[in-house]
Amino acid sequence: MAAHPVIAPGRVIRPDLFRGLALWFIFLDHIPGNIASWLTVRNYGFSDATEIFVFISGYTAALVYSDAMRTNGLIQSGARIVKRAWQIYVAHVFSFVIYAAAIAYTAAATGNPLLIGEFGLADFFRQPDSLFPQVLLLRFKPFNMDVLPMYIALLAAFPPMLWMLVRKPGLALAGSVALYVLARSNGWNFVSHVGDAWVFNPFAWQLLFVFGAWCALDGARRLAGLIRSRLVGMAAVAYLAFAFAIVMTWHVPALAEVVPAWLSHLIYPIDKPNLDLMRIAHFLALAVLTVRFLRRESPVLASPLLRPAVRCGMHSLEIFCAGVLLSFVAHAVLVQTSAGAAGQIMVSAAGIALMVAIAELLGWYRSAEKKRAPRPTGSEGVVQPVQMASATA
Repeated sequence: MAAHPVIAPGRVIRPDLFRGLALWFIFLDHIPGNIASWLTVRNYGFSDATEIFVFISGYTAALVYSDAMRTNGLIQSGARIVKRAWQIYVAHVFSFVIYAAAIAYTAAATGNPLLIGEFGLADFFRQPDSLFPQVLLLRFKPFNMDVLPMYIALLAAFPPMLWMLVRKPGLALAGSVALYVLARSNGWNFVSHVGDAWVFNPFAWQLLFVFGAWCALDGARRLAGLIRSRLVGMAAVAYLAFAFAIVMTWHVPALAEVVPAWLSHLIYPIDKPNLDLMRIAHFLALAVLTVRFLRRESPVLASPLLRPAVRCGMHSLEIFCAGVLLSFVAHAVLVQTSAGAAGQIMVSAAGIALMVAIAELLGWYRSAEKKRAPRPTGSEGVVQPVQMASATA
C-alpha cells in the first residue's frame, strides 16, 4: 500500500484534529459507566464533545460552501448544501438499520433482551410497521442516535443563513442569537413520535453552528484582539476553574454542601437539550485558550502523533456512524464479560483503533480513486484551499 499524506496541501488541519478528537470523546461517552470517559471534556466542565462537533461542523461548512455562495448564488450553492444534508440523512437511516439489527442480534445471541429496552428500541420492535416511517421522519431515534438528526436539520436550513453570512455577517449572527432567545423563551423544538422534545433542539444549537460559520468567514480575525487579551484569557481560566469545581460536586456529592443555595438556584438547571448559556460560555472559554496556545500554523499540528485524530476528523460522517455502532458493541462486551476498569480501557482503546483503521482505509481508498480519475485541464483543475476543508458531519 503506497504511503499517502495526512492531508492534501492547503487543507486546514486544526478543525479536522478537534473534530476527530470530538468523535473519539463521543464514542467514549456513549459507553455507559466507562472509566475511559474520564479522558473526555464532559467530566471537567459544563460542555462536552457535542459543542466541539457542532461548532466545527458550522466552521467547515462555511469554508466549503461560502465561495460557491458568493459566485453561484443561493439556489445553486443551496442545492449543494441540501444534497449534503440528504447524504447525511441516508447515512443516518442506514446506520439505524445496522444499529437496530446489531442490538437485536446481540440480545438474542446473549439471551439478554434487556439490551433492546436499554437502547430505546423496545417500542420499535413491538411496532416496526408503524415506527419505521417515524424513523424516516427523524421522529424516532434510539439512544446515542440524536446528534445526526440535529445536524441534518441545521445543514438543511443553512443555505439562507450562509447567504446572509457572506453579505451581512453581523446581521446574520444577530438573527441567530434572536432565534436562540426566542426558541428558549417560547419552548420551540421538534418533537418525537410520542410528543417528547428532541434531545438536541436545532433551534437552540443552531447558534453554535452559525457562530462557527461566522468565525470561518472573517469573524475569527475580528475577534483576534479580544482572544489575545490578557483579561479575556484570565476570565477564561477562571470560568473553567469554576465549572470544574461545580462539576466535581456532581461526582462527589459531599462537595455539594459547599455550594451556596443562591448559586445553585442561579446556575441550575444547566440545560443541554436547549444549549444552556453556561455550556456556551464553557465552550467559548475552552476555544479561547485553544486558539491562544495552538495557533493555526503551529508545527505541532504536523506531528505524526496527531495523524489518527486528523484522519478521523477528515472522514467524520463515516467515523461518527461507526462510533455509534462500536459504542454499543463495547457496552455489550463489557456487560457479557462483567469486565472491570481494565476491560473498559481495553474495549475503549480497541474501539478507537478500529475508528482510526476505518479512517485510514477511507483515506487510502479516496487517494486511489483520485489517482485513477482523469486529471482535468485548464481552470477546472484548480482547487481552492478552502474547498479542501471537510464539511462532513
